[in-house]
Amino acid sequence: MNVHAVRAIYRFEMNRAFRTWAQSIIAPVLTTSLYFIVFGSAIGSRMGDIGGVDYGAYIIPGLLMLSLLSESISNASFGIYMPKWSGTIYELLSAPVNWVEVLLGYVGAAASKSLLLGTLILLTARAFVPYSIAHPVWMVGFLLLTVVSFCLFGFIIGLWADSFQKLQVVPLLVITPLTFLGGAFYSIGMLPEPWQTVSLFNPVVYLISGLRWAFYGQADVHIAVSTGMTLAFMSACLAVVWWVFKTGHRIRR
Repeated sequence: MNVHAVRAIYRFEMNRAFRTWAQSIIAPVLTTSLYFIVFGSAIGSRMGDIGGVDYGAYIIPGLLMLSLLSESISNASFGIYMPKWSGTIYELLSAPVNWVEVLLGYVGAAASKSLLLGTLILLTARAFVPYSIAHPVWMVGFLLLTVVSFCLFGFIIGLWADSFQKLQVVPLLVITPLTFLGGAFYSIGMLPEPWQTVSLFNPVVYLISGLRWAFYGQADVHIAVSTGMTLAFMSACLAVVWWVFKTGHRIRR
């Protein structure tokens, strides 16, 4: 394991994030704060509890997932796409590093940025609504699993994309709508049939449900199913990344 290479890639990506801290960190936190003001304070004060949990607190896992999914994908995809766009990818390919070390550097940095963002969002939420975490260890573990999985997915998008526009297609046109329809602001148990059954085909439902269970001990889907679906997704992403580096497909500019 070339630890120096992993550290160099990791530090470079983290430094890039802190150079653009307003865009990378402050903007998502401010956006989430607006959601808390509108849905948590304004609308939530006029709604009852959901499963014994105040509405403002109930939407915290959904809002956290809404920000983390899009930011994890964007951070990882942009990180690997920039060397392709600038042509410095050839320096990386000619360096004595293997695909595992490249993956650890880029995905590790993207995951670190996403976890930092998640921590700031949780601290911001405390300013708007009181909440408790029923299973803090599970919450950290599930959050880490989700972030790593979608950073891997974003890394794949960065390898696939050949323009800046393609980097935004999946986060904006796929992930964000699926998150809104995945129970971020409601429980899918509130939906009539057949929409409850249809919602189970939305993969984001399992992510939000698992995180909500970690917060409040209640979920729309059993926690074992949520964990299994997330692990399966992460395994599939790892398999795709391995295939891409072994074949060289889409890596070069």
